[in-house]
Amino acid sequence: MEQKNWHQWSSDALMEHFSVALGQGLTDEEAGRRREESGWNELQEGERISPILLFLNQFKDFMMLVLMGATLISGILGEYLDAITIIAIILLNGVLGFIQEFRAERSLRALKELSAPHANVLRQGVSKNILAKELVPGDIVLLESGDRIPADIRWLSTNSLDVEESALTGESHPVGKHAGVIMATDVPLGDQKNLGFMGTMITRGTGRGLVIRTGMDTEMGKIADLIQNTEVQETPLQRRLEQLGKILIYTALALTVIVVVLGIIQGQPASAMFFAGVSLAVAAIPEGLPAIVTIALALGVQRMIKRKAIVRKLPSVETLGCASIICSDKTGTLTQNKMTVTKLWLEGRMLEVTGEGYEPVGNILHQKAPVDLRKEQGLRRLLQVSALCGNAAIYEEDSDMRGRRKAKEEPLTSPAWKLKGDPTEGALVTLASKMGLSPSSLNGIYVREQEFPFDSRRKRMSVIVSHQGGKMALVKGAPDMLLERCSYISWEGKIVPLTGTLRQKVQAANEKMARGALRVLGMAYRDLKPHEEGVHENAVESQLIFVGLAGMIDPPRREAREAIAVCRRAGIRTVMITGDHGLTAEAIAADLGILPRGGTSMSGQQLEILDDEELEKQVENTYVYSRVSPEHKLRIVKALQRNGHVVAMTGDGVNDAPAIKAADIGIAMGMTGTDVSKEASSLILSDDNFTSIVAAIEEGRNIYENIRKFIRYLLASNVGEILTMFFAMLAGLPLPLLPIQILWVNLVTDGLPAMALGVDQPEKDLMEHKPRGARENIFARRLGWKIISRGVLIGLCTLGAFWFTLQVAPNDANQLIKAQSVAFATLVIAQLIHVFDCRSSRSIFHRNILQNKYLVGAVLSSVALLLAVIYVEPLQPIFKTVPLGTREWALTLVAAGIPTFLMGAGSVWSGKRRGSKGSRPLITAKSTNIRA
Repeated sequence: MEQKNWHQWSSDALMEHFSVALGQGLTDEEAGRRREESGWNELQEGERISPILLFLNQFKDFMMLVLMGATLISGILGEYLDAITIIAIILLNGVLGFIQEFRAERSLRALKELSAPHANVLRQGVSKNILAKELVPGDIVLLESGDRIPADIRWLSTNSLDVEESALTGESHPVGKHAGVIMATDVPLGDQKNLGFMGTMITRGTGRGLVIRTGMDTEMGKIADLIQNTEVQETPLQRRLEQLGKILIYTALALTVIVVVLGIIQGQPASAMFFAGVSLAVAAIPEGLPAIVTIALALGVQRMIKRKAIVRKLPSVETLGCASIICSDKTGTLTQNKMTVTKLWLEGRMLEVTGEGYEPVGNILHQKAPVDLRKEQGLRRLLQVSALCGNAAIYEEDSDMRGRRKAKEEPLTSPAWKLKGDPTEGALVTLASKMGLSPSSLNGIYVREQEFPFDSRRKRMSVIVSHQGGKMALVKGAPDMLLERCSYISWEGKIVPLTGTLRQKVQAANEKMARGALRVLGMAYRDLKPHEEGVHENAVESQLIFVGLAGMIDPPRREAREAIAVCRRAGIRTVMITGDHGLTAEAIAADLGILPRGGTSMSGQQLEILDDEELEKQVENTYVYSRVSPEHKLRIVKALQRNGHVVAMTGDGVNDAPAIKAADIGIAMGMTGTDVSKEASSLILSDDNFTSIVAAIEEGRNIYENIRKFIRYLLASNVGEILTMFFAMLAGLPLPLLPIQILWVNLVTDGLPAMALGVDQPEKDLMEHKPRGARENIFARRLGWKIISRGVLIGLCTLGAFWFTLQVAPNDANQLIKAQSVAFATLVIAQLIHVFDCRSSRSIFHRNILQNKYLVGAVLSSVALLLAVIYVEPLQPIFKTVPLGTREWALTLVAAGIPTFLMGAGSVWSGKRRGSKGSRPLITAKSTNIRA
């Protein structure tokens, strides 16, 4: 159906447009005819990929094809154990990938569960309960508290109607609805208060609405369409491993062909050279790499769970490490999601309120000194209104409940005090309770007799209470609306007329508090006369005595400030995207250090008028987005990605799901998040805390650096093996290594030591560097140079030890075997020394070599296996080795240590020359120019 500005239409115009009578509704026949035109009122799923095809797609990756080739070669060589291991690796990776993708595509099914199953509809003048999917445009639906809205509707009448829309709009408070006309054209979704949207929940009141959109035409349908048509981003790790696989296979094939051809030209037997070449090819391709990557990621996942981050997609762990932008929701992630009164204004004074959350602990201060409630009659009255004029309650969670949560490993980071009811009223109850005036303590003095609920038209709530001296009306509401009903004010301990001057002072205080992003409520009361029994709300809410103002806010998480500062030092920009109002968002962002000097804020209305090209320019200096729709969030994420950023997107609502899915790292809230957002995400925060994102980023960075460490180790070792053979062929020397020895080195040194690097501890300055680029080559930051240079040195030193030993008796067959044993031992020891060098981006001398106990154990076990091959007699004929004496071991250790010594000295000299401690730029707080 064509989209229209339905909020601008009057009820009469709507009735005429949809050809329906207000008191009658549609006939069943007419509803059936319209259903044929508009379709069923349900969300549609796109074409599903069959599970079998989804599984087979996991083996199209280039690295998988390389591994299949390695399996074939291992089988030809008779290395059946290697072949079985590689097949197991292939199947493991395929199964993991299948599970992740299958779960990710469940987003839409979770979304469909938010649709109401049934609806009360007016048909032919009679209220009927029908399946919600049978609704059509023009139907009149009847809704009350607790109902889920079954389609997009235009309200025809409302009675104290509040709707919880946070899952759709991001608005942190229930929205008051009305049936009036909104004349503005470009009205954000959260401000379309005469419309109701599919999937949102009515929290209070009743209403009657006209169905204007159904199925995929609804706002929820738009989100479903966005989820279906949003492409899942390939992670940087996947791109780099594919790139690496291609480099390895082409390089390995080229070098082995050269070695084989040179050997045959120099008179070596063709069969021997073929097997030597194939052995080198197997050695050059690190078939254990995907397994080590998977293990490193899986271990990282376990560490992240302990830090409150649950990973749904393994590759996203590494992707976190190169995040350059975090787009964060405000409510609950950066803030506590607990409204708290922080300021009071009464009798011309601004008072500070201490304490956070719903725990009734804190004080009220004036000029940093606690106030004496016994001397503050006006303050006492304000607290009485706060405690009694509302329906919320705060309570302390019992120890049994906390014990059950702890047993289930649910987060216990929040205080034990909980809220039952509206957050705004809960904040006021907490305020009064901090000063000993809790509702329970006042119930013995005051008895509620009547309530006039909050109404979006009046913007006030009133209760009538009786006490020993008579009756009293207590009123709270929007300050401007409340002032209109006040004739007096509590001022300097007396009740005085509310003059124009005093009224201006109240308004100035209200504006000042609002500019500070506080939600402000006014408090008033009046004593009722005996004859005022059963009076109308307008009579009760007149001639009121104004008491004061209460300013409240959802306060920022204290730990979020430091986490954002860590991100800043790490070169990661934090961007706030929220459905709340701009003033509130900007104040919170400034308080948390998100908004820098010169940084801008943008509303959904401003974003709407920008084309994609202009948005790409604006996003680079925009730090706060307010009043945004799901389409806006998706556009923001894509604009940042087109600018080359790796984007992490957090959210908890249905409205966040498309952007979460489109982001490089989609992050959902575990405590407050909807199933839709969780299913679309790759990471879930069990404590809904921004600091957990930073912890996850640190883990992601460390995992990627560990992957680079064992790539550096594996490839430098493999290059050393290939070049040892290559240089020998060029020099016309006999083979320094036999095929069985090459395969043994590949099995032993590429196994446990490489895996131990995958669990290496992070370097201390890990979060002091800029994030790597999304398209950064796997060999960037001089890794390629380190691999080639170390491989050349290992090859030359191994060949040198072989040549030096061979010169004792060049034509003696036994001496050749001894020289090959020396070359074999030199190659293994050089690689095992090199593995410690790989732990640091600087040199082996920069870190404690005993810190990684797994690595020390792996190296010692490899040394033991080497000694067994050389000295255990039954193994000597198999591996063509002979025992080595003291002279040979001295030569082996010196030759094996030369590469590390030379590279370490070169690294120290190069570091001094650059005047920098690392290869990547360090981020300093000074350079970020963040507002204090």
